[in-house]
Amino acid sequence: MKEIFFLIEEAEEGGYIASAIGESIITEADTLDELKANIKEATICHFEEGQAPKVAHLHFVKDEVLSLL
Repeated sequence: MKEIFFLIEEAEEGGYIASAIGESIITEADTLDELKANIKEATICHFEEGQAPKVAHLHFVKDEVLSLL
């Protein structure tokens, strides 16, 4: 596997949650820098040695509410 994709969402209590698409990897952190470090660590730990992807794509999801009235 050459790459892995993560959905990044803002947590209700603050910080961020990252969920891998197609793999059971979920991690969270208070800052984006911490989250990136956690994603790297969690991904490396999830795969057997030498099998981890070389690239992680981070897709940021932001929910916004718009009043239509």
